[in-house]
Amino acid sequence: MAVADVALPAAPARRPIRDAFRRHPTAIIGGAILVVMILIAILAPWLGTVDPQAVSPIRRLRHPSADYWFGTDMLGRDVYSRVVYGARISLAVGLAVALLSTLIGLAIGLVSGFSRLLDAIVMRVMDGLMSIPPILLAIALVALTRASLGNVIAAITIAEVPRVTRLVRGVVLGLREQPFIEAAEAAGTGFFKTLRRHILPNTIAPLLVQGTYICASAMITEAYLSFIGAGTPPNIPSWGNIMAEGRTLFQIAYYIILFPGICLSLTVLAVNLVGDGLRDALDPRLARRM
Repeated sequence: MAVADVALPAAPARRPIRDAFRRHPTAIIGGAILVVMILIAILAPWLGTVDPQAVSPIRRLRHPSADYWFGTDMLGRDVYSRVVYGARISLAVGLAVALLSTLIGLAIGLVSGFSRLLDAIVMRVMDGLMSIPPILLAIALVALTRASLGNVIAAITIAEVPRVTRLVRGVVLGLREQPFIEAAEAAGTGFFKTLRRHILPNTIAPLLVQGTYICASAMITEAYLSFIGAGTPPNIPSWGNIMAEGRTLFQIAYYIILFPGICLSLTVLAVNLVGDGLRDALDPRLARRM
């Protein structure tokens, strides 16, 4: 039989993503919470009671009540409306960073995994970035620019790219030695066709799982940056800067920190639960144990 006629094995089949929710109750709970938070962010203009930036000194520091569900802050702004609108910023940062860092890390990891020359250069750069704690790297990058949502997303993305790059590189290096890759090369399959048919499908599962953890980490990092005044501008409500504004009044107005903190914790927990479910469903070794 000619080499070109050899039937090449396809990339390993992955369990459907729905198994992550069908067999893992915690993933269902996490997915439900995440859907609720996304709906809150989308429907913020209809769910907010008043303008989140409306200042009213005579209503300052009102405790939670029927009129002000989450109370008011030191400027008389409705905390409930600010928390609802803050969901947009926190979720936007998490999703944008997860998407951008995954795409950039995927491209760099593929190139690094296939080119030994570039691998030595690229991975030393990635090692240098990973030697700096992500939060410190993000603070340094934001400090070099003005505070804005785009700069925060860019800074956190740069800090997360090395982790995705190393993950993809490890997958590619392992696949390069597999028999079906060698058979594809022997059959004369082009580089880009081999990449599309055999390499990329095998990176989807680990990237999905890694993306969920990056999303959760990005939301926490954004909250850190906003809390210390290096994140989104104060005129843009986010869970981080809402808590930052209430930290000096915690003893008399604890609710300013409490409610955005609960929302942030629930959202991060939900994303992590979804990530755990995806990992268990997409990892063949864990699936066999179950």
